[in-house]
Amino acid sequence: GNRKQKVPHPNCLIIDTSAKTMIKGIIIVNNQGKPRLAKFYQSVTSEETQQSIIRRIFNQVASRPDSFCNYLESSTSIPEWGSNIKLIYRHYATLYFVFAVDAQESDLGILDLIQVFVEALDKCFENVCELDLIFHADRVHYVLDEIVMGGMVLETNINLILQAIEDQDKMNKNSKGVGKAQAAGTNTVRQQLGAGAAWA
Repeated sequence: GNRKQKVPHPNCLIIDTSAKTMIKGIIIVNNQGKPRLAKFYQSVTSEETQQSIIRRIFNQVASRPDSFCNYLESSTSIPEWGSNIKLIYRHYATLYFVFAVDAQESDLGILDLIQVFVEALDKCFENVCELDLIFHADRVHYVLDEIVMGGMVLETNINLILQAIEDQDKMNKNSKGVGKAQAAGTNTVRQQLGAGAAWA
């Protein structure tokens, strides 16, 4: 009976698939209720159901004065995510940033997470506004994915998040440069073969 417990190799990543998703969804809506970002980490069956959830969340947070606290129990209004859900949100100018989370999550911890997300967006867009979310949705999703993935918090250090975003920008610029070089090389070969631009 004196068995040694097997210890994983230090470089081995162990994923606990039984863990519950702490963040069920992240939604950014404007003051009129138009969604500017919606990310569902706990599956929602249809687009119609997603739209309904977004509407219900907006109605709950928009009906509260800014002087109220930034979290509310939401067990009955979003049954799709179960009975232990609360909404934690911040209202910045024309946008509501709303995180739907497990009831046992720390309110202040999630408020800090929202602040980190907003600060990262501010740094990326130099004073983020609603139009940035509309015209650069892919970049907004990338910033969010550096912070939260699969409903679990990945990173809260703003400097590491910004470094990852900067690294991604460098990779994008390098890949565009390679693409231009390849196109220039292809054009050179076409010209040498006498094909000209007509073959493009």
